[in-house]
Amino acid sequence: MCLAVAVSSAAADTIVLKNGRRIVAENVSDDGARVTYQTPAGQLSIPKSIVARIEHDDFVYSPASSAASEPPVSAPQVEPVRGYEDVAARAVHGDTVDYACLAQLDTDARSGSATDIAKVAAAHHAAAQFLLGKGDTDAAIQQYRQALVFAPQNVGLLLNLAVLYLRQSQFTAALDPLERARRAAPDSADVAKLTGWAYYGANKMDQAIAEWRRAEGLRPDPEVEQALAKAERDKSEEDSYREGETSHFDLKYYGGAAPDLARGILRALEEDFDDLESQLDYTPPERIAVILYTEQEFGDITRAPGWVGALNDGRLRIPVQGLTRVTPELARVLKHELTHSFVGQKSHNRAPTWLQEGVAQWMEGRRSSSDAGALLDAAGQGMAPQLAAMGGSWMGLSGNSAAFAYAWSLAVVESIIDAGGVSDIGRLLDRIATSASIEDALKETLHLSYDELNQQTVAYLKRAYLR
Repeated sequence: MCLAVAVSSAAADTIVLKNGRRIVAENVSDDGARVTYQTPAGQLSIPKSIVARIEHDDFVYSPASSAASEPPVSAPQVEPVRGYEDVAARAVHGDTVDYACLAQLDTDARSGSATDIAKVAAAHHAAAQFLLGKGDTDAAIQQYRQALVFAPQNVGLLLNLAVLYLRQSQFTAALDPLERARRAAPDSADVAKLTGWAYYGANKMDQAIAEWRRAEGLRPDPEVEQALAKAERDKSEEDSYREGETSHFDLKYYGGAAPDLARGILRALEEDFDDLESQLDYTPPERIAVILYTEQEFGDITRAPGWVGALNDGRLRIPVQGLTRVTPELARVLKHELTHSFVGQKSHNRAPTWLQEGVAQWMEGRRSSSDAGALLDAAGQGMAPQLAAMGGSWMGLSGNSAAFAYAWSLAVVESIIDAGGVSDIGRLLDRIATSASIEDALKETLHLSYDELNQQTVAYLKRAYLR
């Protein structure tokens, strides 16, 4: 998308409390425990626990804000076994996993005793949840897989394992534990809900719709109802579409689009795939769906703001009305949206929006030369956006605010690559996938806090563009 930078005068921040009260203030900051802000009466602070969200100018920060690639439904919280809290405490204590304890419980469970199997399930679940809290999803998966050696029909273990695969966009891998869970609990609404998510992510719309209809029949769920409605809109629109495929992509396109355009898009995407695979040292595990729309269909299906020129919500949704070939602008859009798939999946869908959009713009070939002056003017007025406030969805931003957000994000990513190369982006995404927080990942890989990264960006813009 081509967005111009527009910087307005500074506005006060708004702290929205959970009781609905709104506090208008300046210089609002959040240290994790308390929210501090400036008023005419001086600096004040309140507990973070009573704060619903903080609105920084047009950027809205909320602990519940979602990434661009959020799943269509949330994961159920399932405890594999209850009543063995003492065993869980033995498996995880002193802020570490007691692997010797787990090994002993594994040995005991080989006797086949129901009690020993329940213990090993509880212990491995506790270890998995602890490791997940530390950001180590791969190690958590191994804990669940080990527990299932002894309790292969434990539905709780199977669902928890499937959830971790789904969050890593390993949709095909998630189907194995879900199919096993279905055999053990054929009337489970949770199994049907997650199976629908797996099929939807794998671009198998008919199966996703069937599973979500089944889930709704077993237990009404507003999330499933919403996901089902979206999937049915997609299916209704795409039933008459033509299809094409390559080794990495499944393409659907409306009947008015030229077949030569569809083939050109697939060729361009395959070239982009190879380039991104090399630069980011990552290969997405699933085929990627690409849908080509008219302008009207794009707006009707995505319901995105008018400033959104294309969208990646797990599927690359691109309006191509009137085009007969891959133009330079369309080529940039294709690479931009494909980059989101790489960045999202490499980071286990935890990359903040500012990083997603900054890397996507850089990969498409966009640079900050035309926006550097405006960005530096804004920073000089104390209006550089807080990166912590730019991690969630941008769909609520106005066009001007979105333009500024895109421009600043690109400049931040440029400064990272200038300092350490594209490999630093790859390392940062890997660390985000396993760290407790985004800022922790920044400090561990780039040795920078949010504020220091913004300072580095300002210094880079001055050095690179104001000569």
